[in-house]
Amino acid sequence: MRGYWSAFLRELGADVAEPQLSDAEALALGQQSLSGEPLPVQLALGRILALGRVDAVLLPQPPAVAGDAWGEALTELLPRRISGLPQLIPVPDGGAELEKAATEIGLRLTHNAGRVRLALDKVRPLAAGPKVAAPVLSRASFSTVAVIGPRSLLSEDILAGELRPTLEGLGLHPVFGSELALSDVLSRAERMENAAKVPAGERELFGAASLLSGKSAVRGLVLVASKHDGAHQAALKRVAAKMHKPTLLLELSGPETDFSALAAFRDRLTGLATAEEQA
Repeated sequence: MRGYWSAFLRELGADVAEPQLSDAEALALGQQSLSGEPLPVQLALGRILALGRVDAVLLPQPPAVAGDAWGEALTELLPRRISGLPQLIPVPDGGAELEKAATEIGLRLTHNAGRVRLALDKVRPLAAGPKVAAPVLSRASFSTVAVIGPRSLLSEDILAGELRPTLEGLGLHPVFGSELALSDVLSRAERMENAAKVPAGERELFGAASLLSGKSAVRGLVLVASKHDGAHQAALKRVAAKMHKPTLLLELSGPETDFSALAAFRDRLTGLATAEEQA
């Protein structure tokens, strides 16, 4: 949704600042200040600091899982931990609440309802985001695995970019849950018991896992969480308990991630496939 918000703010006449550091530099900066926190939080902080002197920062509020303090109140917790930050304004990462939030922010900036309406009309086509194509579920000579984790982690190349080539190097074809259409994921999540009482982030994880594990081509699931993110690790363990295919919980720690468990998981999947063929 970064393109939507940048376009909307420019339509209102606001100056939109861009980070002055690369993502790798921003992550390193965030890690220096919040060494014991999840990677997406460190990256968000680094990007804020890389903006320099700004009046306010719009931050997408990720869907939370149970016990996920950062997911529930990212914009409140960061200023408590790091002094001198600009005003942090939480915004939805797409969905039905997007235009309502944009209207409120636009009125706060301009106090001009007519100008806000015009800006909304111009950027509305961007609200849907890019069209999501159905993922390719199989690849010759590769075993397909679903990769499930929070979008704030899997969608960032600086955090999870090494995962895809590592899996492919092991002869595994990864299908990322973060690349599925969110509407399909949420529809699948309605199958959860007491789904309305389950936190939104956990519904997303379950919906993506259930959707992909139901595909015959998918041999197993790699469940991915950040180091220092006990809430998502616990949520993924609960998701794993509901699956009927092999799962592996993988902890990402940035460039220092140990991927050695993936080889054993690959061997497990290929062994199962061979046993099925011989049965």
